[in-house]
Amino acid sequence: MSAYDRLERRLSQAVDRFERIEARLAAATDGAEIVKLGQEHAELRPLVDAVAAVRAARAEMANLEAMMKDGDKEMAALAEEEMSALRDRLPQLEQSALLLLAPKDKDESASAILEVRAGTGGDEAALFAGDLLRMYQRYAGVRRWKFELEALSDTGLGGVKEAVASVTGAGVFGRLKFESGVHRVQRVPETEAGGRIHTSAATVAVLPQPEGDVDIVVEDKDIRIDTMRASGAGGQHVNKTDSAVRITHLPTGIVVVAQEKSQHQNRANAMKVLKAKLYDAERERIAAERAAERKGQVGSGDRSERIRTYNFPQGRVTDHRINLTVYNLPEVLHGPGLDPILDALAAEEQAQKLAALEEET
Repeated sequence: MSAYDRLERRLSQAVDRFERIEARLAAATDGAEIVKLGQEHAELRPLVDAVAAVRAARAEMANLEAMMKDGDKEMAALAEEEMSALRDRLPQLEQSALLLLAPKDKDESASAILEVRAGTGGDEAALFAGDLLRMYQRYAGVRRWKFELEALSDTGLGGVKEAVASVTGAGVFGRLKFESGVHRVQRVPETEAGGRIHTSAATVAVLPQPEGDVDIVVEDKDIRIDTMRASGAGGQHVNKTDSAVRITHLPTGIVVVAQEKSQHQNRANAMKVLKAKLYDAERERIAAERAAERKGQVGSGDRSERIRTYNFPQGRVTDHRINLTVYNLPEVLHGPGLDPILDALAAEEQAQKLAALEEET
């Protein structure tokens, strides 16, 4: 019995719900109810269409089986050919329906706040953090997302102590959420005369940007805003005016800094980052409750976990969560090479969601 068959009852319930909504929409006169029913109708439509495709394929297979038993050799041969193609296509149709049945993260399509920080390893860690920041900037370009630096503390010569960027576009968080965690690099630093391989690390955090002000409300009494002179590279204006803004959220102790633009824009950017952090904290609280029931999910966002190693001498990148190794490190760091890794992580997440659905059935 396939996973689709095991979840047939839940799929049928979704189809029945869709049909009831359609009937209700035809009779509804209240505007608010029509809007609510219309949204649910639109959400269920792809799943209903996918189930219909599976049922049509299975019905066609039954017809072809009957034709193969008729005794007409020519018709039986044609039926067998079509049956073979349907057998190959049916698992894909079933998988598509099941993935639509799996619970969805409402933040999948959201934009994101990206944070990159140097970890253990001194100057080499800062250089690696700079490499990661540029990797994500290039990848954003590949995906045609908007990438804006909100704050940057650098060491010069490409090194980054800490950077915060806003990445805007469709599906940014759903794609980049797998990047949260500890990234480790193994390479020979330029200053290493003996040719020894050094290991250092950087941490990455990807936070969904809450849409609008309805998700997170920040009271004025709960924050302290300080202005200060920006640090790092930036020229005479940045270093000699109090353009940088630091916001402290008093109830949680969360501190954010923005120093890339004017004081007015920095304040707006810092508030955006603060809201993303508060939103993410609530997400993590809910995820922690769920994790008590289910452990080890890919993309959990645990930023204390070592998730990936970049080995320069061997030109390889290894993602430890799914034991995936690719030997195209330069392409990964230039952006496009990230896609195969992220595709594999997304596939693993989908498999775990389907397994969870089957356990619940």
